[in-house]
Amino acid sequence: MAKYLVIVESPTKVKTIKKFLGSNYEVMASNGHVRDLPKSQLGFSPENDYEPKYITIRGKGDILAALRKAAKKADKVYLATDPDREGEAISWHLSQALKLDEKKMYRITFNEITKTAVKDALKHPRTIDMDMVDAQQTRRMLDRMVGYRISPLLWAKIKRGLSAGRVQSVALRLIGDREEEINAFIPEEYWSLEADFLLPGQKKPLRAKFHGNGKKMVISSQEELNQILKDLEGASYQVQEIRKGERTKKAPLPFTTSTLQQEAAKVLNFSTQKTMRLAQQLYEGIDLKGEGTTGLITYLRTDSTRISEEAEQAARAYIGETYGERYISSAVTEKKPVQKIQDAHEAIRPSDIRRSPVMVKEALSRDQFRLYQLIWKRFTASRMEQARYETTSVKIGGNGYTFSVSASRLLFDGFLSVYSDGDEELKSTNQLTGKLDENAVLELKEFESKQHFTQPPAHYTEAALVKALEELGIGRPSTYAPTITTLLARRYVLKEQKNLYMTELGESVNQMMKKAFPTIVDVTFTANMESLLDSVGEGKLQWKTVVKNFYPDLDQSVKEAEKSLDKVSIADEVTDVICEECGRNMVIKYGPHGKFLACPGFPDCRNTKPYLEKAGVTCPKCGGEVILRKTKKGRRYFGCENPECDFMSWQRPSNVKCPECGSYMLEKVNKLLCANESCGYIMNK
Repeated sequence: MAKYLVIVESPTKVKTIKKFLGSNYEVMASNGHVRDLPKSQLGFSPENDYEPKYITIRGKGDILAALRKAAKKADKVYLATDPDREGEAISWHLSQALKLDEKKMYRITFNEITKTAVKDALKHPRTIDMDMVDAQQTRRMLDRMVGYRISPLLWAKIKRGLSAGRVQSVALRLIGDREEEINAFIPEEYWSLEADFLLPGQKKPLRAKFHGNGKKMVISSQEELNQILKDLEGASYQVQEIRKGERTKKAPLPFTTSTLQQEAAKVLNFSTQKTMRLAQQLYEGIDLKGEGTTGLITYLRTDSTRISEEAEQAARAYIGETYGERYISSAVTEKKPVQKIQDAHEAIRPSDIRRSPVMVKEALSRDQFRLYQLIWKRFTASRMEQARYETTSVKIGGNGYTFSVSASRLLFDGFLSVYSDGDEELKSTNQLTGKLDENAVLELKEFESKQHFTQPPAHYTEAALVKALEELGIGRPSTYAPTITTLLARRYVLKEQKNLYMTELGESVNQMMKKAFPTIVDVTFTANMESLLDSVGEGKLQWKTVVKNFYPDLDQSVKEAEKSLDKVSIADEVTDVICEECGRNMVIKYGPHGKFLACPGFPDCRNTKPYLEKAGVTCPKCGGEVILRKTKKGRRYFGCENPECDFMSWQRPSNVKCPECGSYMLEKVNKLLCANESCGYIMNK
């Protein structure tokens, strides 16, 4: 009997796939990559035409020995690593490390770990796609160039243990740019005006919003509001227009990697790293009672929203049986042209739609169940009919001004019977319960006005950062989670209540990168580089062309930065704080958590103490000195040096008092803003 060897990446997949194949098949795992560039050096050189030098990863010797032994005995070797560039590269490295005979070596891929998919893959083997391998190899080399050439500069300039990255540094810049926007933001005042009208025969009044005088008006001050109220004194109100219509809400698309990470963060409060870890477990296989280890979802790294014809038909049949024929989507699903390498995959979906979340709940952990349920509901909803609403819009006029009220009533729930993204507009808002006719005269009960101030842009969350990276074309599905994880691990950013905040350490790294390596942190340049990598993967561009065009410019920038950084190297700043142990003036040092005071007599004197940076203003509550403090997670704020005082402000306070209300002012670039939100007074510095 013939003997076949199937090599996968993960030991979990071994159990799942083994049960699909007969006794003639042996399934073994490589445990990820087996070869890589050496850690101690760049791994390639311009003098050697950029040819990479690969070595066996430490600890993989025994695994490779076992695989070599099994490969020699096998008549055919099937390389079944993941169906993406990374997986293709692992297969190629395995073929090189195991010295496989090309005549008995086959590459197979499957988008889901099911019996049908695995057996179908074995019937359609192919050779290794070297274009995909080259694309992955190029990405790895570019990342190595940036990391290995720039990181030592960060070590010398700021502290040891820091790192730069091709995608990581751009992501850090996006967070930094957003924080600068927030800090520079000047709120603008505006007012809202609403009116309650009494309807004939109705106790509950109808609330309408102020619209304008023929066109939409923004009320930007109390003076403007008072003028409008004065114009409306004694006005009679009449229904000018009633417009009825119908609107639809389209069913959502099934998940891609990016949208899954965003929705899991929003709905389940999962980090990107946690989402990917759980999705990997669902993909590789869960031990189901009576079925054994079974893959529950399709491959988790994809840019595509398309699905296979078989999955489409299965979904339509299931929806018809479970919810009724009218719930099946009438939209024609069109296949998009392949634009990115990951579009060769399907969207993320259940491997079998009939395996509902309730059926597998007992076999899953709580978080696995919640993520599977989210994926299952989203996919099922994507194949269902859109929701339909009846809409009513009413315009009410008085003394030349108009008020408007809109209401909606759900006519057909469609996909909402399965999945809702929590969008407020989906809710029925029908307050028009009474009969209302055009030209009907309404009685005004009362006005209600409120002062508001425009809000600054929101801080990035993990989900928002993933969305921004995807929209800008930076990175790919497999890079989003590790990029954010690295930023948090390096303490460049911290996370508080979902929001990402730049730390002082992150600001230092970001400013250095922008000054010394503007191209590396340029959003457009990085997005163009991703396009070039896609071109390599599609066979349209030679990988060495990309490397040869990138490295010389980087090398020149590093050499210039080395010179300039030497010139701007900052000596320890001497303070007026005296060391209690030896009498020297203490100096400012930088540590993992920012600045601290240290004795310059090290190593003879090892005295250190926290650095309290003075803001140069007095505390508005107790008159003490305001100093720069940090939260436990490293976010900066201004507080009083007096331990008993509870003064705290995220923005730098000023000694200037507000001429309107007497409160203290906050510094905003070239403006001063009253700290009292209900006042909102702004003045130039």
